[in-house]
Amino acid sequence: MPMADASERSIIAVRRALLSVSDKGGLVDFARALAGHGVDLISTGGTAKAIRDAGLAVTDVAQVTGFPEMMSGRVKTLHPVVHGGLLGRRDEDTAVMAAHGIEPIDLLVVDLYPFEATVVRGAGYDETVENIDIGGPAMIRSAAKNHAAVAVIVDPADYADVLDEIVRTGGTTIDMRQRLAAKAYARTAAYDASIAGWFAGHAYDWLPERLIVAGQRKQLLRYGENPHQRAALYVTSELRPGVAKARQLQGKELSYNNILDTDAAYEAMAEFDAPACVIVKHGNPCGVAVAESLAEAYAKANRCDPVSAFGGVVAFNRPLNKGAAAAFAKVFTEVVIAPAADDAALAALARKSDLRVLVADAGATTGDAGLVVRGVAGGLLVQTRDAPVALAATDLRPMTRRAPTAVEVDDLLFAWRVAKHVKSNAIVFAKGGATVGIGAGQMSRVDSVRIAAWKAEEAARAAGETASRLAGSVVASDAFFPFADGLIAAAEAGATAAIQPGGSKRDDEVIAAADARGLAMVATGVRHFRH
Repeated sequence: MPMADASERSIIAVRRALLSVSDKGGLVDFARALAGHGVDLISTGGTAKAIRDAGLAVTDVAQVTGFPEMMSGRVKTLHPVVHGGLLGRRDEDTAVMAAHGIEPIDLLVVDLYPFEATVVRGAGYDETVENIDIGGPAMIRSAAKNHAAVAVIVDPADYADVLDEIVRTGGTTIDMRQRLAAKAYARTAAYDASIAGWFAGHAYDWLPERLIVAGQRKQLLRYGENPHQRAALYVTSELRPGVAKARQLQGKELSYNNILDTDAAYEAMAEFDAPACVIVKHGNPCGVAVAESLAEAYAKANRCDPVSAFGGVVAFNRPLNKGAAAAFAKVFTEVVIAPAADDAALAALARKSDLRVLVADAGATTGDAGLVVRGVAGGLLVQTRDAPVALAATDLRPMTRRAPTAVEVDDLLFAWRVAKHVKSNAIVFAKGGATVGIGAGQMSRVDSVRIAAWKAEEAARAAGETASRLAGSVVASDAFFPFADGLIAAAEAGATAAIQPGGSKRDDEVIAAADARGLAMVATGVRHFRH
């Protein structure tokens, strides 16, 4: 940034301040402190009332402009006396301001109509539109543009710093005004992005011609995927529960990779209604199970691949209790996330001081579309979210002579939900509401089958088991079997039923291989690639 010249570096005394805020938190104390330093206060509507009720002198904007607030408050600050006071340059515009009776405004304190909060609480269309602020952004932009002479506050968190500077220097410095201006423009940009995104949902079915993405930085991270990369976590949606809005109750600072793994676990956890546990390592589930209790679900999930579960992330879809906490207490775990945690669970986990404990609403619902954004060189790749699976037994299309049994259907639906969260090519073996073998991210589907079978055998061998874990299991494939080899490998490993999207040119070949081995196979008609 070019260095400011000497005149811009001068300290600007604050003699007149305009305050108009929806969030009244800290307002009265701030206004009282300004008045104590001889600052004349101007205000609007409810803000003026709050200041006046506190026994402070305040001038209504209507008195300054000579026009009353009109159109139910839609028009009150859109006036040359206001914007001239904010935009007027203290040197070349002084004569013009004097000629038109415009007095300088040295400090603007404005937040915006709570548009985002209105959307979050599900307000109707007309009410949401009424909460689009016009005068606020206009004033903020005027003040920020003229930051050579005007300070603008859009966040109550800056009240204390501004007051401290006024006390120390008698006014505001250019460094402070520049910082506040940058924050002000970021706020109006994010506000407009929220409005544009909301309209896009109505007018463009989520994919507008011009995409605007805005986020509020929640925390700086120590580094990114690797120590030489810088990183931060931003919250981009107030509508969507999830890891970005999770509260950390204990443990070390989250890393970039912790957040990625925790997000993967959270999204997979949201697929299940019954008590469920998901264990994730390096972005892939390495164990998933449903059971009567969280403790049992964890034990079943961990049994799938205890080697990979070491140093992983654990997600539960029920409040964490003492039993569940005890279940994974002896396994090194980086993060655990759940909708809540009771006192007994937190007491049990307190001894593991490095363990990061997060709580986040388990509200990633089936109907939640939203957008998924990924960076590519020079651009963004955007798609609607692959929402949780709403699949029932009646949605399955039989492909083979033998239909699956009721037990197999339950496991097929379970395996299908898990496969959606495994990197492609994805293969998931399941039995009894738990994964027993997972093959992820291979360039050929048959290799994913082989890896899943091998990992199941290794886990069984390490546990001292002699029987095959895959005998009587079902297998899920996130996309169709392009050849019969993958299906044959799954059958040879012990699978008795399969679920896949269907639609391959060689479906007949794959179906024939299943029939020859007595497998039941069903098609979903839906693919769940995860690249």
